[in-house]
Amino acid sequence: MSDFFLANRRMGGVISALTYSATTYSAFMLVGLVGLSYAGGVGALGFEMTYLCGLFLAVFFLPRFWLVGRRYGYITPMDLLADRYQSKAVGAVAALLALVFLVPYSAAQLLGIGLLLSGMSGGGIPVLAGILVATLLAIAWSRIAGLRSIAWTDAFQAVVMMVSAVILLTLIMSEIGGIRMFVSRFESELPQLLTVPSGSGMWSLNMFVGLSLPWFFFCISNPQVSQRFFIPESVKAMRQMMGGFLVFGFVYTLIAVLWGFGARMLVPGLGNADMATPTLLAMSFVPKALALVAMIGIVAAAVSTIDSILLTLSSVWARDIYRGVLNPRASEARELRVGQWVIPVMAAIALVFAWQASTKSGLDFMIAPLSAAASAGLLMVVPSIFGAFFWRRATAAASVASILSGSALVLLLQVTGAKPLGWWPGVWGLILCAVVFVAVSLVTRAPVE
Repeated sequence: MSDFFLANRRMGGVISALTYSATTYSAFMLVGLVGLSYAGGVGALGFEMTYLCGLFLAVFFLPRFWLVGRRYGYITPMDLLADRYQSKAVGAVAALLALVFLVPYSAAQLLGIGLLLSGMSGGGIPVLAGILVATLLAIAWSRIAGLRSIAWTDAFQAVVMMVSAVILLTLIMSEIGGIRMFVSRFESELPQLLTVPSGSGMWSLNMFVGLSLPWFFFCISNPQVSQRFFIPESVKAMRQMMGGFLVFGFVYTLIAVLWGFGARMLVPGLGNADMATPTLLAMSFVPKALALVAMIGIVAAAVSTIDSILLTLSSVWARDIYRGVLNPRASEARELRVGQWVIPVMAAIALVFAWQASTKSGLDFMIAPLSAAASAGLLMVVPSIFGAFFWRRATAAASVASILSGSALVLLLQVTGAKPLGWWPGVWGLILCAVVFVAVSLVTRAPVE
């Protein structure tokens, strides 16, 4: 189990940093964030920088995850929670939360690939065909390879992503007339994109908080990311992983936002902002070979995220639900087989979700907001994670009650489209979750150890 899902906890710092980067930065960045920048301006930069600011949480949690993971042999973050709260129910409920909310997050990556292939082919490749190809690639890679192979391919994909993105940015700036001309034209032609809220009506305070709050806690709330905390081989590798990711993330964020601004100048008036990147790559000033490399880089980024999510979901189902609740006496070999068979099932569900999203329009079905909406549900595990490490009084009953109540509220608000007092579902869900967690902990008995 440890070898297949965690590469036996022996990944070096550079590879750990690159697989962390490729897992985190997917179609969301060079399709979703580009589209969000195209539509909403500098608010998109602040939104994504919130994620990097949230990485200060890793200073507190990464060493703790790494240490207890090695000491107690945890495979998943839910494994950790179940042991800390001495309750299999905690692990199972947190696992179900991940299974529910990581489906739309995976779907956002599939949708990004579908839009990219369709846009670059001028509609010759249907969006659904692109989604299907991405799904099959992710299934094959995650089911056959395991994390060790995924990590090495992630490293290669991360390099391709960065190099192709830098070259394309250079071409975009050259087409506009250089950096100075870009700045001059941006100020004169698109001043509405330099304000928050933007002139397009995006980035009110409520919207910014609603989208950014899940991003701030992303590194501990999303299990496909926090599971990476278990893989460095040493403290030195752990530090290299986080330092390398911070540099990669900062540069990649700036590139994606500048792509979006450049696209707004070169191809104004797109009906679907998520088509900004496909449209740019199909323009005549981009050499076909380079466009192909960039497309492969974006597809690789999305697939690396999807297969990492599928690997996490399969380990969560096998360890925290199947072996944790349904069949505690199952052998590791049986547990591994169950996990491998979960992969195509979850991928198929994500495919259906992505196909449905591709038929919709509006802000909620753009890739970036769709990703943030999925992460809003995963926020509900945050109080339990804080309590696991920093509050001895925290209880299993509080963890279960807070996750269930918070996620139920988030689902209700997302399905109905309601935003009480203008605030987004993740905000209300986290408030309720935190209140329930504290209140129930105070009236129930904490674990003995």
